[in-house]
Amino acid sequence: MNRAVIVGAGVGGLTTAIALRAIGWDVSIFERWPRIVGEGTALGIHPDAQAGLAGLGLGEILRERTVPYRRAGVRTPDGRRLAGLPLERIERRGGAPVRMLSRVSLIEMLVQQVDPATISTGVEITDPSALRADYDLVVGADGVRSAVRQAFFTGTTGPRYAGIVAWRGAIKGFEPQDYGETWGRGQMFGMTPQAPGVTNWYAPVRTPEGVRESLDDLRARFADWHDPIPRVLAAAEEGAVLRHEVYELAPPLASYVTGNVALIGDAAHAMAPALGQGACQALLDAVELAACLRAHPGDVAQALLSYDARRRPAAQRLVAASRWMTGLAVAGRLTGPRNALMRLLPL
Repeated sequence: MNRAVIVGAGVGGLTTAIALRAIGWDVSIFERWPRIVGEGTALGIHPDAQAGLAGLGLGEILRERTVPYRRAGVRTPDGRRLAGLPLERIERRGGAPVRMLSRVSLIEMLVQQVDPATISTGVEITDPSALRADYDLVVGADGVRSAVRQAFFTGTTGPRYAGIVAWRGAIKGFEPQDYGETWGRGQMFGMTPQAPGVTNWYAPVRTPEGVRESLDDLRARFADWHDPIPRVLAAAEEGAVLRHEVYELAPPLASYVTGNVALIGDAAHAMAPALGQGACQALLDAVELAACLRAHPGDVAQALLSYDARRRPAAQRLVAASRWMTGLAVAGRLTGPRNALMRLLPL
């Protein structure tokens, strides 16, 4: 039986374990945290990622855990509508709506499908090169600061601060009249459904690297924005709000594979937050990696070359699009021309 080791037990790593097990591989997972972390607020699962999960037998449980996200718009800070988000177009093209769920719920769903005996937590991989000789496949699913990428992939690619701090939270017992995003100067505020009676909110703001603002500072940033944004932030609880500096992976990798090593998720293509595609792309990486290994039994090298050819161009296009859209949403200047353009052109 072929043996694979997966470094990292996030969305991509767990999905890879499920997908490889489904094609008959023996899988081991190493996670550096003492437990599998399900931290996070809402994720949008696009139709292609839904299809990938359905192919692993998770379609029904995904529908049970998620809520559809069908209509939303973009507004100015005073509440004027600029444009609609392309949710209806995504549904027409993909045959299903974007479906929302919390990252906690998605991680729980995936963990339930993985044999607990295959997961080792509290394991810091300091020498990934030692894994190559013991396994037929090494999968780096260990995030933007991937130890696997640093060990095996040469070049200057690494984390680069995107100039953005992302704040996130959820409000229970509240559903706004309109979901969507509000774009201002140097910051934006968005709301989506997360579960019945639960609203997810997020606020990417331009912030110099290393500068730490408080939740009160965030409230002050949006104090004069349209209702219900100030009310949502007033209801946010300090301990339940997440804040992280956003790092992209740059320059783009020339390949996601080398030898018997493959990268997936943020280890391969960490991206800016505007399109909300990070989790979906990790899911698609995992499903495609297993599909390529199944298509080339006994030839891991050829399977990985196929995986790279299929996933890297598509993922890197989304990285570029997400960077552009994030820059547009939190533009520090020329917001007037941006708003005029958005009224004329669909997103």
